[in-house]
Amino acid sequence: MPTRRDFLGLALLGGASFVFAQAAAAGPTRLTLSDAEWRRRLTPAQFAILRTAATEPAFTSPLLHERRPGRFTCVGCGSALFSSRTKYDSGTGWPSFWAPIGRSVRTSRDASLGMIRTAVACARCEGHLGHVFDDGPKPTGQRYCINGLALAFLPGTA
Repeated sequence: MPTRRDFLGLALLGGASFVFAQAAAAGPTRLTLSDAEWRRRLTPAQFAILRTAATEPAFTSPLLHERRPGRFTCVGCGSALFSSRTKYDSGTGWPSFWAPIGRSVRTSRDASLGMIRTAVACARCEGHLGHVFDDGPKPTGQRYCINGLALAFLPGTA
């Protein structure tokens, strides 16, 4: 017969499970660093892209032609952002994907350069990655046009 101690143990376990499930649903733990810390961690070009929303020149990223199975991660914090399964050649000159991994990215309105676009940032470190457009392939119809210098590639299972 279950005791009061058994009941309390199960209740605590259930509560902890709920808290962990809520944290996972909320997304990754935020990484916040000072500009000086970011500058130590990143190259000047990576800093310009991730921290000031710069854009690398088209057709310059070695990741543009990366075809192996694997994951593309944020060069700033290491979060897994895109699977190689969702990468495709958009012809734009930047690595393109039709979907991110889970809730790994966040989007916001970008009214710079005299046009309205949707900016894409890493959900963990809020580093600028690129933009998303509604002219991509099925199944999502989206094109995540991402700066290759904002990404690192980890070969293996996608």
